[in-house]
Amino acid sequence: MTIKLWSILGNSQKLDGGAMFGNAPRALWSRWITPDADNSVPLACRALLATGLGDASDKRVLFETGIGAFFEPKLKARYGVVEDGHVLLASLAKAGFTHEDIDAVVLSHLHFDHAGGLLAPWQAGEPPKLLFPNAKFIVGRECWERAQKPHPRDRASFIAELPALLHASGRLEIIDGDQSPTLGPQVRFETSHGHTPGLLLSTIGGEHGVTFCADLIPGRPWVHVPITMGYDRYPELLIDEKTKFLEDKLVRGVRLFFTHDAECAMASVTRDANQRYGVTDVMAELNGLALAA
Repeated sequence: MTIKLWSILGNSQKLDGGAMFGNAPRALWSRWITPDADNSVPLACRALLATGLGDASDKRVLFETGIGAFFEPKLKARYGVVEDGHVLLASLAKAGFTHEDIDAVVLSHLHFDHAGGLLAPWQAGEPPKLLFPNAKFIVGRECWERAQKPHPRDRASFIAELPALLHASGRLEIIDGDQSPTLGPQVRFETSHGHTPGLLLSTIGGEHGVTFCADLIPGRPWVHVPITMGYDRYPELLIDEKTKFLEDKLVRGVRLFFTHDAECAMASVTRDANQRYGVTDVMAELNGLALAA
């Protein structure tokens, strides 16, 4: 079966531009993304749906779930979540799927803007509840350990109840190497540590495939190697990792899938005469895109 890809939008955010661009000055980053009167910039929380994976080529796999709608109203406002409903579920429906149809969810890490969509929408007086009742939840070991024992600097980035819910589901799959028993060789994993320890990066389809960049490269502006986020734990390490990552993807013709770029889902890597990386072949959305064998 042919592997097919859909970009699946989740709830969007507006976050402080200075935080999103680290030590880059506003005069520079505002050329790339125009801030509003509050200095906030628009951000997507985009997931990637792939069909045709696994040994039987019948797996429907969702890479991340976005921020979702699990926040109570006060925190929703604090973290700039724009929409009220669970947008990811509506986007899946638009593509012809439901959360019950998903066989596996791959989580690059467990920060709330990447894993919050696993949860049902907030309801007063109700505890958090997992969606995706038929899916395995695939997480890297270091990310899993980090979520259970976060550092004070990033504790607020995690959903306190989520690890226990994932463990209690009986469907948690912890990844130590570069493959998942559930997904097989069609998906290869590599790790990055600059944003958060053990960030899991998934490449679908090998040569000329697609890599879900997660927070190593949130969108097109961050393809420029020196640009990092204020949320990155180890910016210098991230820059070194990003350089090697981009060189590898350029050489192998692997395209980049962006989770936080409000206007671009996927693009190809370029490098100019000054050795500066950029992108070309920009696609705003994917709708059943077939990967070449």
